[in-house]
Amino acid sequence: MIKGLHHISLKCGTKEEFEKAKDFYLNILGFKVVREWPEGIMIDFGNGQLEIFNKGEGIKTKGALRHIAFATDDVDEMAKKVKDAGYEVFIEPKEITMRSEPEFHARMSFCFGPLGEEIEFFMER
Repeated sequence: MIKGLHHISLKCGTKEEFEKAKDFYLNILGFKVVREWPEGIMIDFGNGQLEIFNKGEGIKTKGALRHIAFATDDVDEMAKKVKDAGYEVFIEPKEITMRSEPEFHARMSFCFGPLGEEIEFFMER
C-alpha cells in the first residue's frame, strides 16, 4: 500500500529561519515551489517534496532521522554551491565503496543546511 516517499517536513522557529531555508532550497539548490500557504511552503526536489513550516516550536534535537540525501549528477558542484553560499561542508566530495553484496560505488559529500539539518549529496557510480 505504500507507494513511496511523498515529503520530508522541516519546521522553522522564526521568520528569519524560514526565509533562510527558502533561499537555501530554492536559490542555492535550485528546487521549485509546488505550493505556498500562510504557514509554509512545499518544494519539489525531483522524486519527492520538502515541506517547510514557518511556525515551528520545540527544541531542535537530532533524533532518529540522520540526514537527507539528495541524488545529484554533480556532487562536487553541489558542495561548491553551498560552500560559496557560506554553508559548512563537513565531508568534502569523495568516492566511497559500500562493502555490500554486490559492492556499491558512489560519490558523496555532506553539508549543514540552514536549520542545522545534515544534507548528503549522493551520486551512484
